[in-house]
Amino acid sequence: MKTIDYIIVGSGLAGIAFSEQLRTAGKDFVVFDNNSQQSSSVAAGLYNPVILKRFTKVWNAKYQLELALPKYKILECLLDIKLDYKLPVYRKFTSIEEQNEWYIASDKPVLSDFLSTDLIKNTNTTIDAKFGFGEVLHSGRINTALLVKSYAEYLQNTGRLISEEFQHASLDMTSNTIQYKNITSKYIVFAEGFGLSKNPFFNDLPLNGTKGEMLTIKAPELKIDFILKSSVFVVPLGDDLFWIGATYERDDKTYKITGAAKEELVDKLKQIINCDFEVVNQVAGIRPTTKDRRPLVGSHSEYKNVFVLNGLGTRGVMIAPFAAQQLFNHIENGDDLDSEMDIKRFDK
Repeated sequence: MKTIDYIIVGSGLAGIAFSEQLRTAGKDFVVFDNNSQQSSSVAAGLYNPVILKRFTKVWNAKYQLELALPKYKILECLLDIKLDYKLPVYRKFTSIEEQNEWYIASDKPVLSDFLSTDLIKNTNTTIDAKFGFGEVLHSGRINTALLVKSYAEYLQNTGRLISEEFQHASLDMTSNTIQYKNITSKYIVFAEGFGLSKNPFFNDLPLNGTKGEMLTIKAPELKIDFILKSSVFVVPLGDDLFWIGATYERDDKTYKITGAAKEELVDKLKQIINCDFEVVNQVAGIRPTTKDRRPLVGSHSEYKNVFVLNGLGTRGVMIAPFAAQQLFNHIENGDDLDSEMDIKRFDK
């Protein structure tokens, strides 16, 4: 029989962020993960403080970035890997009107820290952008695939990873303890991504799940040192490789890649760049999304030592450390959760 402080189910961005809260606080924990959820591994891992479709600020963006980036620096040191690539996002303008909308947005106090007022002219002959670009500041990407893989290895090497499917039916709870097979724990945190839809304790939460398909292309002529945003994101990965994405599909909840998605992404890419490229990979994941675009964080209505950390959507890199810290402080110190992420908002 093993007695610990926490069981975590899931080791994507949410599970890693909460594991880090526990590790740095000296808590004893184990993580269950059977590698069934892929959204964290296949994502571009962008941190971008602006919603570029509408030129509006991401919820709590400044605080999230100030908290998250030092956390990833700690993970780089812990795992001895490079994760954080600081790259500006260039938003391609399609008209003079969009340029004017950008200038108006960049003059707003909530956006002035994140939107450059300087119009960037396009000098890259492989990109069709006659109206130029607007530059997003304080942006970049985290290599989430490497993070998920390396953190799993770290958990394995420290005896904290249990690589098997979590059996919810084997969970036995009292007011003071969690019993799962031969493990006794004070608390359990479910960070299963879209797998939460099959969790009998939280499957009533409005987790939608949005499928996204992404391509990796090889384009030796496309020499860019920034993240390009138009109808799709074009993200440099090094070695002439670029991440292209993503699609948004609300009905299909499978991880199967489709010809239709590939065709959609290739067609959109051809409207942005005019150089040759080769598609070298295609992947799919299901983002754990919510209607109000806020995380799902909180305790079960009946079992007060059972918690959820989910619904990070398309901005998991930024939100995960913030949501994990909120939940940890709520459990350990009794702090109130941010009302916009607390699952109690659905009780109203």
